[in-house]
Amino acid sequence: MKVILLGELRGKGGEGDIVDVAQGYAENFLFPNKMAQPATPGNIKQLEQRRKNIEKREAERVANAEALKAAIDGKSVTIDAKIGEEGQLFGSVTAAQIADAIKAQLGTEVDRKRVGRGNAIKSVGAHKVEVNFYREITAEVTVLVGVTEAETAEEETEAEAEAAEDVETAEDAE
Repeated sequence: MKVILLGELRGKGGEGDIVDVAQGYAENFLFPNKMAQPATPGNIKQLEQRRKNIEKREAERVANAEALKAAIDGKSVTIDAKIGEEGQLFGSVTAAQIADAIKAQLGTEVDRKRVGRGNAIKSVGAHKVEVNFYREITAEVTVLVGVTEAETAEEETEAEAEAAEDVETAEDAE
């Protein structure tokens, strides 16, 4: 069944596209949710009249996606997590945690559904994560999981202080 999409439908197309879908999918999901309308000759004629408005909105979406990509592409965010033995995490880093870290550290709002993870992040270290903004516009963010640089410096300072105390106690014992 041919339908006219009224908005972005992942994997099928964008607003104003005429696509072929299963009849049940159209009647039970797309039409009730106002995501599409039947591709009748009258609706196609209306679509042609709306084409300029659709192109303007499309250009605006692409520009917004490019701006978001420029804001976070190649940057890194740090996520603190509980770490067990041998650098394994308790649980895994979720897309929501990554989206929250991007918002807090880079100041860019990202929908968690746009954060793509190939495999679950379950170990300490740097991981590359793709964020899909719109169609083929994606940015790559480095997610640093585990101990931050500031905490590492604090631990080194504490270790040096403990070593100095051990030296002092050893000198006192002599």
